[in-house]
Amino acid sequence: MRVWRAGALIIALVSLTAACARTPNQTTGGGSPAVRPPAKGQATVVAENQRGGDQSWRIADTGPEHAIEGYADRVSVLPGESFRLYVNTTARSFHVVAYRVGYYGNAQARRVWASPEVPGRRQPAPVVVPGVNMVTTRWAPTLTVPTRGWPEGSYLLKLVSAAGYERYVPITVRSRDTRGKVVIMNAVTTWQAYNSWGGYSLYHGPKGFADRSRKVSFDRPYDATGASKFLTYEQPLIVQAEKLGIPLAYITNLELAADPHILDGARALLSPGHDEYWSTAMRAHATRARDSGTNIAFLGANAVNRHIRFEASPLGAQRVIVCYKSATEDPMYSRDRAETTQDWRLPPNPRPESVLTGVFYECNPVHADYVVADPDAWMFRGTGVRRGTRLKGLVAIEYDRVNLDVPTPRPIQIVAHSPVTCQGRRSHADSAYYTVRSGAGVFAVGTMDWVCALGSGCGRYVDQRSREFARQVTRNVLEVFAAGPAGRVHPARDNVARILSAGSR
Repeated sequence: MRVWRAGALIIALVSLTAACARTPNQTTGGGSPAVRPPAKGQATVVAENQRGGDQSWRIADTGPEHAIEGYADRVSVLPGESFRLYVNTTARSFHVVAYRVGYYGNAQARRVWASPEVPGRRQPAPVVVPGVNMVTTRWAPTLTVPTRGWPEGSYLLKLVSAAGYERYVPITVRSRDTRGKVVIMNAVTTWQAYNSWGGYSLYHGPKGFADRSRKVSFDRPYDATGASKFLTYEQPLIVQAEKLGIPLAYITNLELAADPHILDGARALLSPGHDEYWSTAMRAHATRARDSGTNIAFLGANAVNRHIRFEASPLGAQRVIVCYKSATEDPMYSRDRAETTQDWRLPPNPRPESVLTGVFYECNPVHADYVVADPDAWMFRGTGVRRGTRLKGLVAIEYDRVNLDVPTPRPIQIVAHSPVTCQGRRSHADSAYYTVRSGAGVFAVGTMDWVCALGSGCGRYVDQRSREFARQVTRNVLEVFAAGPAGRVHPARDNVARILSAGSR
């Protein structure tokens, strides 16, 4: 998270990128795109969702710190591949239960596998790498987990100690092929950026921001329950997407970084509620997919804000995330300034996230109502909203807005324009939709609590009406995006001049 303040930087950004900031949409409207027969991914997910769920996936008691915790040597695997778990526990023994997260009625997960009881052991204390304050472990592997027969999807492995304490280890069984499918992407780089296990994250160390990590490793457990970011910002979206019965594929953003063809033929990419940390390759591959007709939905806020790169750990490639948050501090500054790890919008090579997302991150924290600006927008069908309709508390934590002081794709259609006050400053949060020549549509909700509202979270800030609205809009977006390039049927209607009046820019 960060707070952006306008200044001379924006003038520099505009002069550097204005020539490419106003790309017109040359896609013409027409009939609905041809819909192919149900993809294999659709049949698989629909069949999977008919199976019985299991409420026991939820954690009852995490216990004292370090009572039980662990991590996997792989962030994702293909179906049938195995992976190793590294577990530390104070208990004499433990066992593991694997659950696939998805639409199983009210259960929202299905038990797919369980280990026998495994002897517990206390692993060595973590190591903090000097200079970069990276926390890593030198643990021995505890057991190997097979995934034979596991369908593609997002999984939670629940570690259960003999003392009754529990924690999660997340794993993704990724899709081999995304053609014809809506791709759900787990934002694992952001999970790891905020992970403070061992006393350090990319945000703080024992003394605060100054001694934060400059590198973070997947070779350590996640803090808290082991899956807090996933449960808040991703799990409700997965449940809602599977409920629709559309063709789905599953990846993490490590695959987006590693494979330039991972989105070839994909109908849409779903960026979840908090998807802040992107590498150059991630951004290039997502842009390439958009320009080839793949729709993108940014269902949160603050996406594509931090620039990162990857390094290997002893367990494999892409196991270390590098983010100095300072260009001049980054050793890459003297070698390749395009790869220094500060915010994407900052010098020495500013490339604001708005070029891809359409919206621009502004401030946190905030709690405000969501205000409809364009009730005739296609994603609002079936919601019954009018211009000025307010949805309680749906703008929360962090927000984005359309900001013409930075590069912004055109045409862009602002569909919600919500007054906010953040850190004493009045502004607006925007939901926006733009289309490009390939026909792809890009929709950004501009609020971090959107996915939270799809489930039962967000506390007292969001009421039932707001939840039902968010679910219907999400359904509309996913169904339209699943049919093909959305701009061929729903070209963006640029309304920036009307919405961004002189008093609200």
